[in-house]
Amino acid sequence: MGGLLAAAAVAAVVGMRTEQAPSRSETLLPSLASPIEPAPSVGGRPPVQGPLGAPGGPFLYDDAGRVVFLRGVNVVYKHPPYEVFPDPGKAWNFDAADASLMARLGFNVVRLGMTWRGLEPGTAPANDPAICRKGPPGDPHQFDQAVLDRYLARLKQTVDLLGRYHIFTILDMHQDVYNEMFDGEGAPNWAVCTDGVPSVDPPGRWSLEYATAAAGIAYRHFWDNDVVGNLQGQYDLTWGKVAEYFHHDPWVAGYDPFNEPFSASLVRLGDEHFDAQLQCFYTGRAHPSRAKNGILLQCPASDPSEGVIPTILAGDPGHLVFDEPDNFASRGFPTFLGPMDFPRLVYNVHIYCGARSPKTGNPTDLGACVSQEVRSLTLRAEDRPEMTSPAQPGGPPWFVSEFGATSEPSLVATFAAQANAHLVGWAFWSWRYYADPTGSAAESLLMADGRLRSTARALSQTYPEAVAGRPTSISFDEATGAFRLRYVPDRSIRSPTVVVVPTGVHYPAGYCASVAGGRVVSGSNSELLVVRNAPGAATVQVSVSAGPCRG
Repeated sequence: MGGLLAAAAVAAVVGMRTEQAPSRSETLLPSLASPIEPAPSVGGRPPVQGPLGAPGGPFLYDDAGRVVFLRGVNVVYKHPPYEVFPDPGKAWNFDAADASLMARLGFNVVRLGMTWRGLEPGTAPANDPAICRKGPPGDPHQFDQAVLDRYLARLKQTVDLLGRYHIFTILDMHQDVYNEMFDGEGAPNWAVCTDGVPSVDPPGRWSLEYATAAAGIAYRHFWDNDVVGNLQGQYDLTWGKVAEYFHHDPWVAGYDPFNEPFSASLVRLGDEHFDAQLQCFYTGRAHPSRAKNGILLQCPASDPSEGVIPTILAGDPGHLVFDEPDNFASRGFPTFLGPMDFPRLVYNVHIYCGARSPKTGNPTDLGACVSQEVRSLTLRAEDRPEMTSPAQPGGPPWFVSEFGATSEPSLVATFAAQANAHLVGWAFWSWRYYADPTGSAAESLLMADGRLRSTARALSQTYPEAVAGRPTSISFDEATGAFRLRYVPDRSIRSPTVVVVPTGVHYPAGYCASVAGGRVVSGSNSELLVVRNAPGAATVQVSVSAGPCRG
């Protein structure tokens, strides 16, 4: 199956154009300067309301029992103040113009970055012996409740703003190469312990910093939790505070505990060694579990008793936790992360290719990139059911929280088609460039002048936001605007199916909707196509085509 998908995908991109001067259809894309409009609604209410559920199986659900698909973008600011919020004139400003433009594109989720350094900056320097010496973990005395509260209050402004446009937030504790000392971001300076080994700056792409000795030592002390500063314990404490703060927020979909977990042991010893460490970080010593290969994990005595997942769920038992496998999984390497018996987990994966420019991140071999991404997506889909647990029979649902990082529309369009085939939601990297120290301007969807790249047309698709049954197929043709949805209706669900239709992007002359096994109950050319299942229907098929209906 995976090989056939890869071959078909590679064939599909042959002859596709790369980023050139904008075509006529691209000039029709909205921009940041477009008028700010209210979010579309169904009967005056958002099409989907939280909290979202993950009872087991591949899909997310709303409280009406409908399958929910999330599609959107990443918004991560990696410099002080390490978050975006409405602040006119500042580099980190994120306001109604951004949120409204996202809504016009049909997006309903933002993976919103925050950092440990922003939440718990502390005052101690790197390699402070009072924190970095070996010994039983204890209190490093770096936490400041007032600092945390100010940070979270600004973060909530953004969550609330997105919610006004019916856009969910996944709060992402972001890091790349651990800390600024290694030209990355994430951890506070006080949590950097390198045993005195100085940082070096190898020439070339920023990701080469991962292989430096100092960065490897800093990561190792975090995963081993073997210094008196109790690095994991403080990280978990901070996460617990975040979860408590957003406990009752209806527009928070959930929490991403650690972006792209990395250890030098991935290179030296293979995935199995680090994935055991990672699983212990997630669960803690009090929750023994097994790796995917069935081995019972024995977590180090220095690890916290309660890991980051139970800590988050203790602070907020009603939202989702989007746990990630190790960083190498994004390239299609195997992962040994096993079942974790907690409710509300989402298997959260990234998909990237390796054949990319060290300067822009764009593919240097489009066919190789397509083949690798299709293979990686297929492998991660196969991982998911192997993580079944009593709390989530059939395994957790899954979500692709990063892909793209490119201005190459053919690669983006191919990935979007494959995600449709796998019936999985996603968040594109990224919305804006924000002078990203570990990225390039080519990665953003929105350019500095406020215009959208042509990649936006591939991402702004007609898609089902909520399905009153079990979806079996989704397809969308960017060239024609043709959309097809097929699902098995659930008679116990009283709420309708809702399909997002980005009229301003793909249907300037309107659209024609047809349904077999149901009926359309929304107005003509509505941005939200609402469908009621017909009594007794065995299947429902929804079709959308560009232009008015004929006959």
